Amino acid sequence: MTQRATLVRKSVNIHAAGRDTSRTTGAGPGGEGSSRRSAVQVPAAGSATWRALTAAAADVAATWDATEQGSPSATDVRAALGAMTDGICRATSGGRAEMARLPAFVPARRLLERLRRAFLDQCEAPDVRAESPDVVDVLRGFERVQDALDLDAAHRFASRLTGSDAQQLVVEMAHDMRSPLGSILILAERLRAGAGGEVAPIQQRQLGLIYSAAFGLSTLAGDVIELARGGTTLMDQQPMAFSVSDVLQSLLDILRPMAEEKRLTMRCTGPTADARVGHPAALNRVLLNLATNAIKFTNTGSVEVSCRELDRTRVEFSVRDTGRGIPSHVMANLFEAFRQRHAPGDYAFSSAGLGLSICQTLVGAMGAELGVETELEKGTRFHFVLDLPQPSRV
Repeated sequence: MTQRATLVRKSVNIHAAGRDTSRTTGAGPGGEGSSRRSAVQVPAAGSATWRALTAAAADVAATWDATEQGSPSATDVRAALGAMTDGICRATSGGRAEMARLPAFVPARRLLERLRRAFLDQCEAPDVRAESPDVVDVLRGFERVQDALDLDAAHRFASRLTGSDAQQLVVEMAHDMRSPLGSILILAERLRAGAGGEVAPIQQRQLGLIYSAAFGLSTLAGDVIELARGGTTLMDQQPMAFSVSDVLQSLLDILRPMAEEKRLTMRCTGPTADARVGHPAALNRVLLNLATNAIKFTNTGSVEVSCRELDRTRVEFSVRDTGRGIPSHVMANLFEAFRQRHAPGDYAFSSAGLGLSICQTLVGAMGAELGVETELEKGTRFHFVLDLPQPSRV
C-alpha cells in the first residue's frame, strides 16, 4: 500500500467518513494567486508537515472559484482558511479549535474538505512522508475543526434567527418553499385530470392526498409571508361579486382527500342567495385554515363548513368539528402567532400557531370578529358574521 493510500485511509477513519465531500473546481493558479498565497499563514513549528499544511492552504486560496462556490469574496476565503489552519494548529497542540472568527456565509465545510484534500496531496512529498505521525496528528486536528464548525454553524444560524435580519431570513425561506410546492400542486392536478393517461380510483385518492399535503405546506409558507407583511395582503383591494358555492366547492376539492383518509365526513352548506359581494380570497383563506385545523384535530365524526343567512346582507360562517376540543390553558393565547406549546400535541394549526393568527387578522380586516366555542372531547366551532350584500341586478 502506498504512503498516500495509507494516509487517506487514516484520514477517512479519523475525519468521520461521510462528511461533505462535494466536488470542487478551481479557476486555476495565476493572477491573484501569488497575493493569496502570501496572505494565508500558519503558526508553524518549522516541520515539513506544517509547511505542507501552509502550502495546501495557499493552493486552495489560489484555486478557489468564489462565484462557483458561493463565497462572497476572495478576502473572506483567505480569512476562513487562516482561521481553519490556526484552529488545526491549536487542536494538534492540545488547544481548542475556535471557529468564531470565520466570516459569515463562507461555505466552511466545503472549504475545509478542499483543504484536507490539498494537504493529502502535499503529503506525497518525501520529506512529509518521513513525518507520518505528525501527519496523523494534523488529520486529527482537521476532525476537531470540523466538530467546531458544526457547533459554530448552529450558533450562527440561531443568531441570525434572533438578529435584526431574522424576519427577512424567515420570509426568504418561505418563498423558497413555495416555488417547489407550486410545481407539486400543478403536477398533481394535471395527473388527477388524466394528463398522463387514465388514473385508477386509488391513484386519484393518492394524488388528492399529495395535492392536499402540498397545498397545506404552501399555505403555511404563505402564512409566514402574510404575517411579515401585516397579514392583510390577501384582501382584495375592492369588494367584488363572487359565488359562495364556488368558495365552498374549492374547499371540498382540497380537503376531502384528507378527510377521507381519516374516515371523516365532510360537509359544506351554502346560503340560499349564492351570489354575494365581498372579499372571496380572504374568505377562502380563513375557511381553508379553519377547516384544515378541524380535520387535523378530529379523529372520528365529521367536519362541517356552513353558511347561514341572518338577514338580507349578513351571513354567518362557521366551521364545526367533533374533535377533542381546545384545552382551557390554550384559549388565552389561541390566536397568537409563534406561541409556546405547553406540551407536545397542544392545540395549534401549526407548531407556530400561524394559521389562527392569520384567520383572526383577515376576519378583522373584513369587518368581523372571529369567535370560538369549544368543549373538551365533544368538538369546536369557529364562527364569524360578514356583511355580504347581494350584487345589484343590471
